[in-house]
Order: sequence, then structure tokens, then C-alpha cells
Amino acid sequence: MKIVVIGGTGLIGTQLCNNLRQQGHEVLPASPNTGVNAVTGEGLQAALQGADVVVDVANSPSFEDAAVLAFFEASGRNLAAAEKAAGVKHHLALSVVGTERMLSSGYFLAKMAQEKLIKESGVPYSILRATQFFEFVGAIAHSGTEGNSVRLPPAALQPIASADVAAALTNIAVQPPSNQTTEVAGPDRKPMGWFVKAYLDHNNDQREVIADAGATYFGAPVDDQSLTPGANPIIGATHFEEWLKQAAAPR
Repeated sequence: MKIVVIGGTGLIGTQLCNNLRQQGHEVLPASPNTGVNAVTGEGLQAALQGADVVVDVANSPSFEDAAVLAFFEASGRNLAAAEKAAGVKHHLALSVVGTERMLSSGYFLAKMAQEKLIKESGVPYSILRATQFFEFVGAIAHSGTEGNSVRLPPAALQPIASADVAAALTNIAVQPPSNQTTEVAGPDRKPMGWFVKAYLDHNNDQREVIADAGATYFGAPVDDQSLTPGANPIIGATHFEEWLKQAAAPR
């Protein structure tokens, strides 16, 4: 198959493209770096010519509320139009676990808008919602840092290795579209602070992790259900502590 990966030069996209090539597919990594911009439409129609599947793993360069909404709405509309014109048979998008529960967050609100556009596009689709990536735990620590301490909500987290997300996307991309939403998460469900403390300890970082019921997740209040999957998610193979040992350098 010819598979176009929107955001194909990023963290997930690069791994996904490699996986699909190893299976013998013709893969086109599409991003502004390769002359394809889903937000402006530049190069999009040409890239999609002859494509069987489009996988969208692109992310907004800005997480500011208005900017991230504009990014996903523009790219969603442009992709739908280009896919219909090219006769694409399957649109697969990477979204976020908890989207409908986190609408106080501008980012999650934008992802919900993206999902709505996909479902209404008329192009057969699959949506994979992933929990937070292991690679993002350092950013969570930074967001909660006050002096020498890290204040985080006591809510549960079930993060996943980006490689396991790419593996799940690889499997779904080569199957018929489901017109459904599936979730993928890591094997470890623990309080957010557990992951951050393990990350800091691994990097010999002396900041103290404090569970604070008043703390937020990037400005949004969370509980144990906010960022964790529902029933029967796909479970990634990699445990967080295993991933830390394999990490060549702090992320």
C-alpha cells in the first residue's frame, strides 16, 4: 500500500514510517520539512495522489488555546478535502485518551474538534487515542516545579512508550477502517507523582515530588479517570522502569 504519514518526521511519525517500510509498504513522510503542510494545504494534494491510507500524527507547534484549535481545524478540513479528491480509503488519526473528559483544557478541546471533523468527513476512519508518552514525563515534572519541589495532582496516570504507540498505529494502518475509536495505554497505572519521581531519580535530580490535591495538569483539574483509559484498551509492552533503563539520556 501507499501510506502517507502526516507528521511523519516527528517522534511518533518517524517510528511509524520505519515500521511500515519494514513491512514493504510505500511510505511518504509528510510534514513542512518535506514540503507538505496540512494546515496551509501546501503540497497536500500531490502527496496524497495514489495513497491508500493517510495516518495523521501531526501535533500543533503551539499549545496556546486559539492556536491549537486553529491548527487542528485547518489541518482536519484540508486533509478531508484532499483525501476525498484522491480517493483515500482509510484515514487513521492519533488522538488523546480522556479527550471528552478534559474539555477545560484548550488542547483537549482542539483534539475533540479534530475527531469531530474526522467522523463527519465521509472518509472511512479509525481513531487511536493514546495516553501520555513516557517521553513527556520530564515536561510534566517541569510544569509542576516550584523551587526545589514538584507539585502534582495525586491523579492516576497510565503513560506509554512512544514506540508502543507507533506499533499500535502500524497494526491499525494496514487493517480496514473500523470507523471506531480505540485506546492504547502503558502497562503501569500509578499516581502521576510515581512516574515523575522515578524519572527524577533516574536522572539524579533532587527535586522533591509532592502530591497536591490543588495542583493541576497543565492548568486543568484532573482525577483518576481524566487521563487513563476505559475498558479493554490496547496495552503497550514496555514498562516505565524498563524504558528508563533503556533511555540513553534524559528526555
